[in-house]
Amino acid sequence: MTVQDVIDGFREGAGEDAERDAYAAALYQEAVRIGMELNCQYHTPEEIREIMGRLTGKKIEESFRLFPPFYTDFGKNITIGKDVFVNSGCHFQDQGGIVIGDGTLIGHNVVLATINHDLSPLKNRENHYAPIVIGDHVWIGSNATILPGVTVGRWSVVAAGAVVARDVEAFTVVGGVPAKEIRKVSRGDAESISEPMRNAG
Repeated sequence: MTVQDVIDGFREGAGEDAERDAYAAALYQEAVRIGMELNCQYHTPEEIREIMGRLTGKKIEESFRLFPPFYTDFGKNITIGKDVFVNSGCHFQDQGGIVIGDGTLIGHNVVLATINHDLSPLKNRENHYAPIVIGDHVWIGSNATILPGVTVGRWSVVAAGAVVARDVEAFTVVGGVPAKEIRKVSRGDAESISEPMRNAG
């Protein structure tokens, strides 16, 4: 049994598997333990990156920055790009998969939720999972919530307090509950700095 087997089990129609469920439960407890380690005492930036590497099971770039506390109930289905900043109090519910692109800024108390529950009483609030994909250079304001299955396009902005239930096009500012388009971001501005950024990276 592997972590990937557990992740595959979150897909629709995967069916029940007692061994997989038991391993998933162990991974949940590991995430709680590592989260307590991260959140309950001071760590240097280097130590934070090492802890996040254990939490996600993936290499964490030296450019990654995080201000604890940080919360996740699984951890192993989070992928983080280069030069990402995560501010304090964020909650990543990642069973469905969370991908964060390069240069993204995530404000205080942001929730990324990849699990929904079935509305039918006949299904007893059965879980449904869908990934969240955050493009490069996205800025997510404090207290925003991104819901399952949402993709946020590159250079977009999610305003503070927004609840994002639908995909956000690239170069777009959204806000409100539910989030709606407020304005566009100048593509020309991004294109004018893209070459220097590539050279620097």
